[in-house]
Amino acid sequence: MKIVFAGPSLPDAASLVGEGIRVLPPATQGDVLAAVAEGANVIGLIDGGFEYAAPVWHKEIFHALSLGVAVLGAASMGALRAAECHPFGMIGIGRIFDDYRTGRLVDDAAVALTHAPSALGSKPLTVPLVNVSATLDAMEGKGLLAHGQREQIEQAAGAIFFKKRTWRVIVERCVGMAEPDRRSLLAALLANSIDQKRIDALELLKAVQEAGDMRADVDLPWKLHETSFRTRPAL
Repeated sequence: MKIVFAGPSLPDAASLVGEGIRVLPPATQGDVLAAVAEGANVIGLIDGGFEYAAPVWHKEIFHALSLGVAVLGAASMGALRAAECHPFGMIGIGRIFDDYRTGRLVDDAAVALTHAPSALGSKPLTVPLVNVSATLDAMEGKGLLAHGQREQIEQAAGAIFFKKRTWRVIVERCVGMAEPDRRSLLAALLANSIDQKRIDALELLKAVQEAGDMRADVDLPWKLHETSFRTRPAL
């Protein structure tokens, strides 16, 4: 059984996966542990809750890995946990994971965004910093940014709380810019916007589809020490 935890990074995940892959809402503490108990042999972690519930616990990922379960992460909470757990066998995928792994990204909040409720499709409502960076890279490569403009946009975006960060608000926070220039910049940002979280999440889906059952071939250079804290916390 293959399980993918997805939400705002890939709201349409359920319509994109093949047969035999179950899509669940963003994971919180205990969900990976429960997936393993249900028989999952491949787990793809894209999105995870963190604000109103405890996030996915590292040790439940270690527990899955110790049993030979393939655990892959990308895009959001998955990229964070993969960067932290890849020395133990978790598979990280995509640019965002690589940026955290190499230290180009250090702030967990760079992937944070506000989104619609799951009942309304979990559509992203704000822009995460990782998408700002990817968009500016693309625009810079096309010669669409004036000298010093990238730094100005990045500073403005970084100063905005993730729940309020939209392209319009970012442009409004760019000081010393004439109104016609603001309109032109906003139009260019919207036209060239890169959703890096979605790109990485799609790459993870492909990897999950191709992954095989490795539980019979467990040969790890480390051993998980069982403790009473491995179980799901009581409510």
